[in-house]
Amino acid sequence: MSERKEGVVKQIIKDSLTKLAIDEYLRKRFDKAGYGGVTITKTPLGTQVVIYATRPGLIIGRGGQVIKKLTEELKEKFGLENPQISVAEVEVPELNPHIMASRIAYVLKKGVHYRRAGFWALRRIMEAGALGAEIVISGKLRTARARDEQVRTGYLPTSGDPAQKYLRKAVVHVQLKPGVFGIKVTIMPPEAEFPDKLRIKRPEEVEAGAAAEKATESEAKAEGGGAS
Repeated sequence: MSERKEGVVKQIIKDSLTKLAIDEYLRKRFDKAGYGGVTITKTPLGTQVVIYATRPGLIIGRGGQVIKKLTEELKEKFGLENPQISVAEVEVPELNPHIMASRIAYVLKKGVHYRRAGFWALRRIMEAGALGAEIVISGKLRTARARDEQVRTGYLPTSGDPAQKYLRKAVVHVQLKPGVFGIKVTIMPPEAEFPDKLRIKRPEEVEAGAAAEKATESEAKAEGGGAS
């Protein structure tokens, strides 16, 4: 591997670790704001940071004081260059894996059985319109040896373009009496499109398509006649 390629790989790994650290920091700090994840994009003017939450006002603060302080913290703690922070509201929390993983962590802290918590979250996600979902809870669930419990339903491709383009994933850890539990939530949103998915057209759509095709043919004949 050339020095240039090695440098690129190291930078990618460094950026990924930084994003994970920022994500964990924001999740802990803005848990009450319904934190739903963050996207970080480098631009020529600095670093664009978009924070998703169900209660954006708690992140912005009165007069923008909280977000101003956060900007300085991201500079000092994580070395972000000129961070530009914006906050986006999560309209459907049940379709956000970060929020649902945090909700599962919360009910586990309250003493709810892990299996009941998993099925509860899975039902909420599917009722919100998801095409598929998977919840994996791992840790010392019943014995001293760690294991995992998985609940899954719907359509969840593991590879290919739809999986890379649409799948939403999040992992949250929670400290309980038996030890640390890991909660992984994967969601396929309702707007996902698949190349092998059949779509049945309504009668009015078929009629509209036929009319448009007929109009196109008429225009083509008219232009052909004019050219001759």
